[in-house]
Amino acid sequence: MSFDRLIKNIREKQNPTVAGLDPKLDYIPEYIKTAAYEKYGKTLEGAAEALFEYNKGLIDALYDIVPAVKPQAAYYEMYGWQGVRTLERTIAYAREKGMFVITDGKRNDIGTTMEAYANAHIGTTDIEGEKVTAFGADALTVNGYLGTDGIKPLLEICKESDKGIFVLVKTSNPSSGELQDRKLDDGLTVYRTMGDKCEGWGSEAMGEEGYSSVGAVVGATYPEQLGELRKALPHTFFLVPGYGAQGGGAKDVAPAFDKNGAGAVINSSRGIMCAWKKENCAPEEYALAARREAIRMRDEIISFIGGIK
Repeated sequence: MSFDRLIKNIREKQNPTVAGLDPKLDYIPEYIKTAAYEKYGKTLEGAAEALFEYNKGLIDALYDIVPAVKPQAAYYEMYGWQGVRTLERTIAYAREKGMFVITDGKRNDIGTTMEAYANAHIGTTDIEGEKVTAFGADALTVNGYLGTDGIKPLLEICKESDKGIFVLVKTSNPSSGELQDRKLDDGLTVYRTMGDKCEGWGSEAMGEEGYSSVGAVVGATYPEQLGELRKALPHTFFLVPGYGAQGGGAKDVAPAFDKNGAGAVINSSRGIMCAWKKENCAPEEYALAARREAIRMRDEIISFIGGIK
């Protein structure tokens, strides 16, 4: 199963983290942007080229210590087809370096439309009988609040292509409780009900590491709920956003892990990408600063959970 590969990569590197690649032009050193604009001008193509060069530097600095990256599709789509091409190039480059790639797209639809999203991001596209990979990520974040109709089209593709999905369960944003914390007639919260659905959806797609191909997004900003869901969902692997810039720390994410120090991967985006600004180091050292922050993050989390068995 897809998450078996991620778990093994985490164990080998003793690092349960994922670097979010959510690039903004403000994050990118001027020398990278200047080179891209000299070639393509201040155009969508110029911006997209700057994003790719920035991402390449980050990946080169991180691939041997960080098991995964998570590009957020919106930060590429805003630059039109040129930005979408950079998303595809970023995914391909990270996978060439042996990294597990999670596309953060939060796709949400039913039937053939959801199947089309799945084929695009984690499956293959049929062109007159020829199977072609469009984006080629290892996993995709999805919104499950359309119910089984929106998840079922993904499950067969996950099985066929050895890929995974992360379903939004308890998100890290401040207003998530407006809906997700509400209790239903059976006394369970909406987020707990969605978590239970993840366990059910994944029951026929179990991996050798004890987790299914259906994971859950559970925010670091809600450590109590994180611990509750870890106990309730023993076969659901967690993607945990909210560490660092959103306020979550190592103590907050510790409840996400099982007794072996497995079961979750913790995301940091701005904290890693913008480490060079926080350190106030030379722009040319942006990738080395990202590496230093990734190591610091790894060591902080490991100090709370111990090694990954």
